[in-house]
Amino acid sequence: MAATHTIHLIDASPYIFRAYFSMPSKLVNAAGLQVGAVRGFASFLLRYLREQEPTHLALCFDESLTTCFRNDLFPAYKAHRELPDAELIAQLDGCREVAEALGLACFADERFEADDFIATLAGPLVKRGHSVVITSIDKDLTQLVGPRVKFFDFAKDNWMGRSEVLEKFGVEPHQIPDFLGLAGDQVDGIPGVTRVGPVAAAALLQAFENLEAIYADLTAVTQLPVRGAKGLAQRLEAEKELAFLSRELATLSTDAPAKANLGPLKLKAAKPDDVRPAFERYGFAAWADRVPGAR
Repeated sequence: MAATHTIHLIDASPYIFRAYFSMPSKLVNAAGLQVGAVRGFASFLLRYLREQEPTHLALCFDESLTTCFRNDLFPAYKAHRELPDAELIAQLDGCREVAEALGLACFADERFEADDFIATLAGPLVKRGHSVVITSIDKDLTQLVGPRVKFFDFAKDNWMGRSEVLEKFGVEPHQIPDFLGLAGDQVDGIPGVTRVGPVAAAALLQAFENLEAIYADLTAVTQLPVRGAKGLAQRLEAEKELAFLSRELATLSTDAPAKANLGPLKLKAAKPDDVRPAFERYGFAAWADRVPGAR
């Protein structure tokens, strides 16, 4: 029987953004360029590797800031977000350079988001008997939680399995796309149905399995023990197309250009010739001594 492993799939962007906004702007390299995001992200990676001791890991990045396939479906998707500061954009390549110098597999694409890469990798790995840790703060990714998949908010040291997702959202992990189809997601610009909040969305999905079941019997919606049930049914009827579109936007794709092969995901030993130049370029050469094999 083939050996099984625990594979860590990290949504890199939240940790890069957190590093950028938490580190002082005066942090510059020898060329005078800001390096706070790279330094903070490198610190996160080193701490993660030290504390979690993963044997297999992938970092998934967002390059699809305005070019994601979801923008084709709904141009307003994430359109309300301001693009990152030029100083941050200038450091994104450095974040990936440092990660690759540490021997970590990296994935990114202009058409697919980091979440899609995680979904694309997680499914086949689980089918082969492996376990998956999804490291992120993005609730969309909780739709992947299952018997072998845990959601991990590293900063809060908070782990979520099925019961934690159910407790937090009031729905099963597989219902999260339907939940967001109803309640929407302001962070991502997913509209949902007008005046259907998380409580009403959870109540609907506790009574009905999914959107199809809800729309198969809108009359039954009027009998739910929720405030304004009749008006809720009317809004659902009027915005059916928007509900299904919102669910589609919230559903993670498994078509990202990535293969769930263990070889590339296995941590490679960091090499001094890779680590030291990268760390030196961004102003923290001394940190190379904290990397096993890079001394």
